[in-house]
Amino acid sequence: MRNPAAYSKLKLTTYAFGLSHTEFQLKDFSQEQSTSVTNLDYLSIGFPLAKNLGLGFGVMPFSSVGYNLTDEVTIDGQPTITNVFAGEGGLNRVYMSIGYEPMKNLSIGATANFNFGRLEYQRIQSVEDVQFGTLDRRESRINGYDFNFSANYTPTIKDKYTLYTSLMVNTQGNLVSENTERLGSFSLVNGQEIEVIDVDLDAANLRNTEIKIPFRTTAGLGFGENKKWFVGGEYSFQKFSDFQNEFLGLENVIYNDASSFAFGGYFIPNYRSLSSYFKRIIYRAGIRYDVSGLEVNNKDINNLGITFGLGLPLSGTSFDAFSNLNLGVELGRRGTTDQNLIEENYIKINVGLSLNAKWFVKKRIN
Repeated sequence: MRNPAAYSKLKLTTYAFGLSHTEFQLKDFSQEQSTSVTNLDYLSIGFPLAKNLGLGFGVMPFSSVGYNLTDEVTIDGQPTITNVFAGEGGLNRVYMSIGYEPMKNLSIGATANFNFGRLEYQRIQSVEDVQFGTLDRRESRINGYDFNFSANYTPTIKDKYTLYTSLMVNTQGNLVSENTERLGSFSLVNGQEIEVIDVDLDAANLRNTEIKIPFRTTAGLGFGENKKWFVGGEYSFQKFSDFQNEFLGLENVIYNDASSFAFGGYFIPNYRSLSSYFKRIIYRAGIRYDVSGLEVNNKDINNLGITFGLGLPLSGTSFDAFSNLNLGVELGRRGTTDQNLIEENYIKINVGLSLNAKWFVKKRIN
């Protein structure tokens, strides 16, 4: 799904479905809290159109927002000021990909993505012993296109091994955001809004803004023996310092260039084994490090994760023998507790289903 050139290798129709559940432990310099979230990661289908030509399409989340934070400020002899920050929503992505192999071992592909969704942000401030609080609510309805292009070169070495090389480019995403903002007061007793107005965003040229998702380049290199083992690495770079969101700009946030590195592999003891199911299981492991490009309070927000997984063959079904139930676990850490920030320690469980079948097969026996 990330590399459209790979669709050229499809010989069977493939249905793919994925879910994930993440448990978070959040902490700052003084306390810890836990939370969790469950997501649909992808729903897709890919199938061969002709020899060396494949097509795929599907839907997946592109980004998500979900938080509710309370900050209390107390100064000696002064009333306590409470700020509540909340956000929810996200962007989804619908995509269509095509891959073609114009010559042996060389594949090229392209993906068109349509991104859409809604983001909501709210800040509420109240002062101890004051009857009314203030609120600031902002909403953005976002949509726009971007494109992925890729090329894979996979020569065979000594009729047994394969060298895997790939180059992927994600063009700049120019998303259009239609924005609204409401400011006013509310009663701390019953929550009723008082004197809430719609802000004239047209006067500040913020009614319709652009969100630019910068250009991203990814290169991959791997080596392995088909249906036995594989090891590989991947590096990506994104000029995230060009990111723009004029409507939701924050004073304590700086965007720098982003990069990530991943290394991993798999091993299959004997995919043809008839006597042992465990020998047909795919055993996977990997590690990744992400420099997000996000700098908050002069501190970089980075992520380190290690992953383990199993590909369980679905033998005895009406689908192809290479259909799998894929299970994965990721252990990671994101962020820091320095500069009054929050560190996330998480465990993420992934469940994916990959089913293969052949379409348009004429029955020989009624």
